[in-house]
Amino acid sequence: MEADVGQLAYTEDCAVLGNGTLMPLAGFGTWELRGGACSDLVSLALRLGGRHIDTPRMYGNEEAVGLGIRKSGVPREKIFLTTKLMDSGGFRNSLRDIGDSLRKLGTDYVDLLLLHEPYGGKYEIYRAMEQALEDGRARAIGVSNFNLQALGEFSSRVRVMPMADQVEAHVLLQREEFARRLISAGIAPVAWSPLGGGGAGIPSNPLLAEIGRAHGKSAAQTALRFLTEEGFAVIPRTSDPGRIKENHEILDFTLGSEEMERIRELDCGRSLFGWAEAYV
Repeated sequence: MEADVGQLAYTEDCAVLGNGTLMPLAGFGTWELRGGACSDLVSLALRLGGRHIDTPRMYGNEEAVGLGIRKSGVPREKIFLTTKLMDSGGFRNSLRDIGDSLRKLGTDYVDLLLLHEPYGGKYEIYRAMEQALEDGRARAIGVSNFNLQALGEFSSRVRVMPMADQVEAHVLLQREEFARRLISAGIAPVAWSPLGGGGAGIPSNPLLAEIGRAHGKSAAQTALRFLTEEGFAVIPRTSDPGRIKENHEILDFTLGSEEMERIRELDCGRSLFGWAEAYV
């Protein structure tokens, strides 16, 4: 993938997407959250100071996410909201899906609209996304689960360069080269499952806990901060109110170069999810 839009810029707590849209680095994911529990947790995340909420159509929880946003009392313009499209069969159906997502979310626009996977119909879906960008229903557009090869091929054939690529990334799958290449091309890397899921043991890792103690932080906060210092935005998902607050408090400390190198030794270079292995 050739860099052609310039180095990605950052503020203290945001990535500056290709068209100037600010994406908060610390977000809240909604995988497996449904119904009232989903809306309550989204509302809580926002009331605790979070401003980046992520969901896709695939989860079937856009209505609950939208309700949570409204219940929070946080003005819509202060929230960065992401959703993702599936392949429903062509350009017109994708336009329909964008409208349906906005209706369910209860908003006139999303801040970031992503193509969920490199589907066979990806170019027609993305063409609809480009139109949504033009007419203001999406402030920024991008992709998800595209590795470097797929992203390079895709970017050479679309009119608007993807502004973000959301992929599996955590301290056990750090994707350092991936992040470096995206950042040099002006594309924001976003990490889904940045704590590796329930069975990975990242929040209890002894090395991360040791490094975290030196900063008054937990192992999970240390793992998330490592990713943000590598240039990733992170969207951890939790149903624990205390951890929601903790996961947003990751930008008020800095890891030293020696600490970063020690954490790099945890990298196994493999996906923790069988279905995602093809996207690494």
